[in-house]
Amino acid sequence: MAESAPLLAGTAVVDQAAPDPLAGRRILVGISGSIAAVKLPLVVSALVQRGAQVRCVLTPSAAELVSAVALASLSRAAVSLDGDQWNHREPRPLHVELAEWAELVLLAPLTATSLARWVHGLGDSLLASVLLATEAPVLAAAAMNTAMWQSPGVVRNWAALGAFERVLPLAPSAGLLACDRQGAGRMAEPAGLLLALDSLALWGWRRDWQGQHLLVTAGPTREWLDPARCLTNPSSGRMGVLLAHAARLRGATVDLVHGPLAVDPAWLEGLRCHPISTGAELQERLVDLQPVATAIAMAAAVADHRPARPQLGKLGKAALVRAMEAGWQEVPDLLQQLVATRPPGQRILGFAAQSGDVLEQARLKHARKGCDLLFANPIDAPGAGFGAATNQGWLLGPGERCERFEPASKLAVAHRLLTALLALSPGA
Repeated sequence: MAESAPLLAGTAVVDQAAPDPLAGRRILVGISGSIAAVKLPLVVSALVQRGAQVRCVLTPSAAELVSAVALASLSRAAVSLDGDQWNHREPRPLHVELAEWAELVLLAPLTATSLARWVHGLGDSLLASVLLATEAPVLAAAAMNTAMWQSPGVVRNWAALGAFERVLPLAPSAGLLACDRQGAGRMAEPAGLLLALDSLALWGWRRDWQGQHLLVTAGPTREWLDPARCLTNPSSGRMGVLLAHAARLRGATVDLVHGPLAVDPAWLEGLRCHPISTGAELQERLVDLQPVATAIAMAAAVADHRPARPQLGKLGKAALVRAMEAGWQEVPDLLQQLVATRPPGQRILGFAAQSGDVLEQARLKHARKGCDLLFANPIDAPGAGFGAATNQGWLLGPGERCERFEPASKLAVAHRLLTALLALSPGA
């Protein structure tokens, strides 16, 4: 899990150095009747703060759980209810007006009833009619009791929804539910919904990684001098986590092996996470997981050395100096090991965080490592490197490929890297 959660629910995955993918967009928020609806005012508020135009539609059940007045105040727009659908003073049906107004639709929470209406083409409510009429991309975040989520009818309907064009389904995660059940059915947290909306705005609903299995490493490793001190680096893990999340939304099965992270825990929802601390632990997990992966992205910032003799107890200042002078061991080159042991057809993307002449160092590193692709980014440029919301650099690949990445959000960079990795011929 994440070591800390510095990001609030409304925090964008971009900063002032890159355009916000949701700013200025017309976003329709459809809310149906699950207790998870109480999270939506936070989402609406965050969207407005990021410059989006927001309108909300409430089902009758949802209107009993979240205030239409509160949503109207937060969105700066009137909230639409079932009773508003037909009005002799309006020249056009409201569901058509809303469907055509929206550039993006967020449907959260998506209940079993709303799912069934949508899949079976029923338009017996305002929200149901909007979903049938809209041609905008839809992010649909499910929420319900575990037994309901696992019931045969819901399983069939969810599978059918996955085949819909322009729909990005977001399955619920496991956790403690409002009904006191522990299990799958918990809707994504506001930060997770916002991240998925960012991805939908940047990439769309296409699931081109369907059937692929991506192994991603992220965050720093720690090599312990004693129980109180370690050799590490300031990597937040943001780039690797966003790679994993973007791949998941594009249909991949994702394993995320990570050191201590400084990202919102909501960004980890839906990912198979394998927390580690040291380079040796990372190596062990890679040995286990490499055989099943069709592609690997090595975004972790692995410490290059570890103490020759780590101490079991905390050392005093003088003893610490002596221990550091006692010698260091090189941590094995895990990227080179992966290249040497990969099965046929496995694609590998490496990362190089550099300062100075980044491109020349990257070319040497790419030749030495032997990975298919290498993304080199500067750590001494503003708005790039460890902990930044944006990134830039060069992507090196087969046939003298050298592609410049201008400054962009790390999520935008992640999608671009995933496209390049997927486009490789197996074993290129």
